[in-house]
Amino acid sequence: MQSIFIQYIYLISIILGLVTIADKLRLAYPIVLVLGGLALSFVAPFSNITINPELVFLIFLPPLLYEAAWQVSWKEFWKWRGIIIGFAFPIVILTSCVIAVVSSALIPGFTLALGFLLGGIISPPDAVSATTIMRRVNVPKSLVSLIEGESLLNDASSLIVFRFALASVLTGRFQFQAAAINFVVVILMGIAIGLIAGLMFYAVHRLLPTTSSIEIVLTLITPYCMYYFAEHFHVSGVLAVVSGGLFLSSKRDRLLSYRSRIEGVNVWNNLVFVLNGLIFLFIGLELPFVIRQLGIISLGSAIGYGSIIAFVLIVTRLLCTLGTSVLMKFMSRFIPVSDPNPGWRGPLVFGWAGMRGVVSLASALSVPILTEAGQPFPYRDLILFITFIVILITLVFQGLTLPWLIRKVHLRDRFTLIPEQQQEIIIQKKLAQASLRFLEEKYGAERSRNEHLDNLFSKLEIDLKFFARELEESNLVWQNSLKDYQSIYLEMLERRRELLNKMNRRAEFDEALIRKYLSSIDLEEFKVRRIV
Repeated sequence: MQSIFIQYIYLISIILGLVTIADKLRLAYPIVLVLGGLALSFVAPFSNITINPELVFLIFLPPLLYEAAWQVSWKEFWKWRGIIIGFAFPIVILTSCVIAVVSSALIPGFTLALGFLLGGIISPPDAVSATTIMRRVNVPKSLVSLIEGESLLNDASSLIVFRFALASVLTGRFQFQAAAINFVVVILMGIAIGLIAGLMFYAVHRLLPTTSSIEIVLTLITPYCMYYFAEHFHVSGVLAVVSGGLFLSSKRDRLLSYRSRIEGVNVWNNLVFVLNGLIFLFIGLELPFVIRQLGIISLGSAIGYGSIIAFVLIVTRLLCTLGTSVLMKFMSRFIPVSDPNPGWRGPLVFGWAGMRGVVSLASALSVPILTEAGQPFPYRDLILFITFIVILITLVFQGLTLPWLIRKVHLRDRFTLIPEQQQEIIIQKKLAQASLRFLEEKYGAERSRNEHLDNLFSKLEIDLKFFARELEESNLVWQNSLKDYQSIYLEMLERRRELLNKMNRRAEFDEALIRKYLSSIDLEEFKVRRIV
C-alpha cells in the first residue's frame, strides 16, 4: 500500500513537470501527458503500471462529468440543444454502425456485434483536449459550448451502445425491439435518478446547518452517489451524474454560500486537474502493456487496423458535422433552427476537434476477459489496442493540427453581438446604476449622517461616470487605458502586501488578521487581472 501511494506521488510530480513543459511549448497538456506516459512506460519503476477499469469508472468518471456539468452554460446548452442532442445520440449510433461495418470487413473473423462494440467504445469525443486547445486560440465561444455540451451527453449514449453491444457478444443474441425499449428506459431512468438525487442533495444543503467545509465535501460525494445509485439499478450512471449536475448547477446561488462558492472552485479545479492528468498519463503508460497482450496478431497488422479505423472515425465525424450544416440550412426554410446558415468553417473545426480520451479508455478496459461460457472474450486484446491507437492518433495528430486549422479557416464569432470587453463595461455600468438607484431610494436620507455611506455613494458615482465615458471612447483607447489602470492597481496591491508583511513582524499584530487582509488583496488581484 505504501509503495503504491509513493508511486502515485511520483506520477503526480511527473504530471506537474509535463504540464509545465506543455505550457512552455504552448501545447495542450493532454497531448504532452500521453506522449510523456508512453516514454515513461519504458522506465523500469513505471513499466508494470496497469489501469483497473472499475477505478476509472467509479473514481475518475463521476467527478469529471459532474464538474463538466457545472461548467456548462445553461443558456448556451439550451440554445444549441438540437445539435448537441443530435450528436449525442443519432450521430453516436451512426458512427458506431460505420465502425461496425468497416471493422467487420477489415479484420478477419471480426463480427458485426464486435464492430458495434468497438464503435461504442471509440465514438465519444473528449472535451478536455479540445477545449484546452481552443482556450489558447481565438475561437467563438459558441463552438466551445457545443463541444462541451456534446461531450456531456455523448459519453452517456456511447456507454449505452457499448452496454447493449457487449450483452449481444456475451449472449450471442440481439433483439432489436427489446434493445430499443431498454435503450429508452436506461436513458430516462438515468436522468430521473440523477434529478431525484440532485433534489435530495439540494434539500440537504438548504435545510441542514452546514459550514463551507461541509458544503464542499458534499459536492465531492454528490457525483459518486448519483453514479452508484443509477448503476445499482442498471441504468445510465453517466446520465444520472450529468442531469443531477446540471440541475444543481442551475441552483448554485441558493445551494452554496458565497464562501463555499469561492473555496469550492479552487478545490474542484485542482481535483479535476489531477484526475485528468492521471488519466492521460495512464493512456501512455498502458500502451506497451496492451501491445504485449496482442498474442497471435502481429503488431504491424494491429497498427494497420487501428490507423484505418482512426481514419474512418475522423472522416465520419467530419462528414457528419458538414452534413449537419447542410441539413440545418435546408431545415431553416421550414422550421426555426439555432443557426440557419452555419457555413463550412465552424463545422469543419467542430469535426476536427473530435479527439478521444477518458470514456473510450474506460470502456475498452471494462471489456471482460471471459464470456459467460468461460471462453476468452473474442478479440479483446485487439479491441484494446485499436482503442489506444485511436486515442493516440486523434489526440496527437488532430490535437497538434487543430490550432493551425483554426487559424487557417479564420473563424468569426457570428453570435456575439457585443465585444466581450464592451460587455464588461456595460455590465459594470448597469451594476453601478442599479446600486445607486437602490441606495438613493432606500437610504438617500441617511447619506448626510453616515460618512461610510457617503463614501459608498461617491465611489459609485465616480465609477458610473468612468464607465459611461469609456463606452463612448474607441475600443483601442479603452484597452490602453485599462492596461495602464491594471498596471498601476497591481503595483499598489504589491505595496499593500509589503506593508502587511512588515506589520506581521511586529508582536502587537495578530498573524491571522494579517493573513485575512492578504487574502483580500489576492482576491482583488484576481479580479483586476481578469479584466484585461
